[in-house]
Amino acid sequence: MQTMTVSKYLILRLKEIGIDDLFSVPGDFNLVFLDRVQDSGLINLIGDCNELNASYAADGYARVKGVGAIITTFGVGELSAVNGIAGSYSEMVPVVKITGTPNTKSQASGALLHHTLGNGDFRAFQKMFSHITVTNTTLLPHNAAAEIDRVLTECVQKVRPVYISLPTDVVDAEITVDMKPLNLALPANPEKTEAACVREIVNAVAKAKKPIIVADACAIRHHCEKELLELIEKTGLPYYTTPMGKAVIGEDHPQFRGIYVGSLSSPRVKEEVEGADLILSVGGLKSDFNTGSFSYRMDAEKTVEIHSDYTDVFYGTYKAVGMKYLLPKLAAAIPKREVQSINLSVELPKIDMKAMVPQAWFWNRMGKFFKPNDIVLAETGTSVFGCLNSHMPEGATFISQILWGSIGYTVGGCLGAAVAGQERRVILFVGDGSFQLTCQEVSVMIRLGLRPIIFLLNNNGYTIERLIHGVKRTYNDIDNWDFSKTLDYFGGAAGQDKIGFQGRANTAGEFEQVLKKVESHADKINFVEVMMDWLDAPENLVKQAEASAALNRS
Repeated sequence: MQTMTVSKYLILRLKEIGIDDLFSVPGDFNLVFLDRVQDSGLINLIGDCNELNASYAADGYARVKGVGAIITTFGVGELSAVNGIAGSYSEMVPVVKITGTPNTKSQASGALLHHTLGNGDFRAFQKMFSHITVTNTTLLPHNAAAEIDRVLTECVQKVRPVYISLPTDVVDAEITVDMKPLNLALPANPEKTEAACVREIVNAVAKAKKPIIVADACAIRHHCEKELLELIEKTGLPYYTTPMGKAVIGEDHPQFRGIYVGSLSSPRVKEEVEGADLILSVGGLKSDFNTGSFSYRMDAEKTVEIHSDYTDVFYGTYKAVGMKYLLPKLAAAIPKREVQSINLSVELPKIDMKAMVPQAWFWNRMGKFFKPNDIVLAETGTSVFGCLNSHMPEGATFISQILWGSIGYTVGGCLGAAVAGQERRVILFVGDGSFQLTCQEVSVMIRLGLRPIIFLLNNNGYTIERLIHGVKRTYNDIDNWDFSKTLDYFGGAAGQDKIGFQGRANTAGEFEQVLKKVESHADKINFVEVMMDWLDAPENLVKQAEASAALNRS
């Protein structure tokens, strides 16, 4: 046992679970803790332009590094982060949300302090966060050590956000602690139940003539990429992903067959998946945009659904049998079949290189631009649907918000991903409308010397909304900024040594030349404005917009 302050213990435990950087916006109720973080030398404190962007950054960081963290001040600060934390909850991303709160005496007396609702209720905001976190706590000297351990463990194991309230007079309170390492391992599957589950699945695969694997988001969120790859390679089964499962394994793998999105799938993929007589679904998440507006055809009588904490085999459920430990046992037990690989390479369509960049050509071209281990972020709307058509090589990480869908997320997310993966190339695709919501974080990227490649797709407004409803309505219009000078007006002019290429590509030919310039400035931040027609959109987005519009009318 040893004695230390609450702040030191929290910092040590954050470091232990993998937090090397803390995203922040200063406010009078968190300033002392910010001092302690900076003085510790253990965690790098990153100042963001606003709390919403900081929450997006913590999310992007977590998707690359495994877990992220953000600190804001009480009330006005934390409520600005609600959207980002809600997105992390929705998309199953572990983020530690820390709030610096007024001292315990003020809270106990119901003092009429600034940043409050004026009604003496100091727990109102924590109650709000209780709906978008898996657990929450207020640290006090008598419970701080135990609560920190409990909350951080739940964050990691349940891969969702948690909330920690840290009063100003508790930051430097002395406590006695046991620094025994946290037990972050998942509980083992029940042995006999798991064995029965394995037997039933193995028998089903043996009887099937056309078994396949469909990998989805939760295989990524629960860090089962290695276990999934082992299952795929040891069984020889063809595998498909969903939009949210994209790049769970590199798409250059010989057993990869494509992306299944229900009725929005390519004809070949739709026929193969829906014609399979056994589907091993790993980490399924059946949201509207992930299933082609619920047009999946994966009937229960031929589907095994393997989830993080249970497994459904046809119409029966094996409780507490999760994928992390089940997948290796299946890989060892299922006999290998002959691998049937196909050529998925796509030739670039011939286009007029003097014309505006067309969507159909652009996304296939970007698939040839990507390199192994790239981190690719695609904004909600045109970018994410287009990127589904781009080839992701081995080791690539694909980041999007297909379920939560908060426009502007990827700019802050790009900051977090770039901080977490500084040894990797980070590429962002964002629309002009989405960029205007969260663009300030580009200034933080410049300040930190980060090196993302930012492609801003300028199609003069909210194209996905136009396709769903109101094609010519003014509410889908935006002011057209001088995007090609973005790095200048966010501080790049004062530090040109950090700036690579910035400019505009008006035609496909110009875009090809720009890509060469970007490649030659890989050690700096690059910003490319790509001009596109206002109603040009990827084919899958057009179909999804039609389906969404129909669903809205029903």
